[in-house]
Amino acid sequence: MKLPRRKFLHLAAGAAALPVMSRIARAQAYPSRPVRIVVGFPPGGSVDITARLIGQWLSERLGQPFVIENRPGAGTNVGTEAVVRASGDGYTLLLASQTNAVNATLYDKLNYNFIRDIAPVVGISREPNVVVVNPSFPAKTVPEFIAYAKANPGSINFASGGNGSPPHVSGELFKMMTGVNMTHVPYRGGAPALTDLLAGQVQVQFATMSSSIEYIRARKLHALAVTTATRSDALPDLPTVGDFVPGYEASFWGGIGAPRKTPAEIIGSLNREVNAALADPKFKARLSDQGSTVLAGSSADFERLIADETEKWGKVIRAAGIKAD
Repeated sequence: MKLPRRKFLHLAAGAAALPVMSRIARAQAYPSRPVRIVVGFPPGGSVDITARLIGQWLSERLGQPFVIENRPGAGTNVGTEAVVRASGDGYTLLLASQTNAVNATLYDKLNYNFIRDIAPVVGISREPNVVVVNPSFPAKTVPEFIAYAKANPGSINFASGGNGSPPHVSGELFKMMTGVNMTHVPYRGGAPALTDLLAGQVQVQFATMSSSIEYIRARKLHALAVTTATRSDALPDLPTVGDFVPGYEASFWGGIGAPRKTPAEIIGSLNREVNAALADPKFKARLSDQGSTVLAGSSADFERLIADETEKWGKVIRAAGIKAD
């Protein structure tokens, strides 16, 4: 049967609109069941706390549970790969972090490509590292530390939570930009590294703010500087490394990612809701309690950050010859 031209065009236009209407309907209905946020770290750390804060906010705003699923292993690669392999329907999300940008170069053979396989949704927070020394260490400022290191090459041991960990690459960047010679001492986690720093077994650590701030306040550790480009509200009197080493910047950031095929409408909805959280004074105060500041912005902003950080830390890892444990 041959259809009249007007009726044919009307039906064709309706058919063409169906995929768009279907996507809109999915976005409007989202979420209709619980959503997983996969965290590649054990419970209790700053990344886990950030995930739980944003999960609680999204649960209250969107009316469905956002459940935190801790899947540590292989430097967050186990959890990340689980999200890469998940359906791109918005019901499996990733708490992405600086570690993902580092891992892109640190590991020779990954079963995924982070930039290709994970869609950036939104940045959440940025946390500085703090250059901390044992109180008995003779240098009390960054210039004094650099001078001491150059006068005593190889005598300073700097601790980290493992090869390629964010504190490790922060220290390697410092070495590259200052020309100092320090010996890296990797530990199986940041906590035992801090324990040995407190005991004077090592001299310096580029520690996360959340893990070190109470020791700094109690004067059990002496802080030289924060590693972010600007000072931290949590320790406002502390200078930045960049005040003495122009251009130096290192920070531990986190945000939400999703499988690459996740509909743009769902990504947009999540982006709006997370940005609403980051504009809320109470939510911002909760992040500030851990020494973090809000990141916020569009999905494109987060995408640029991931690309820039992947390139930056890739150069450091290659120059320092860092290999995964």
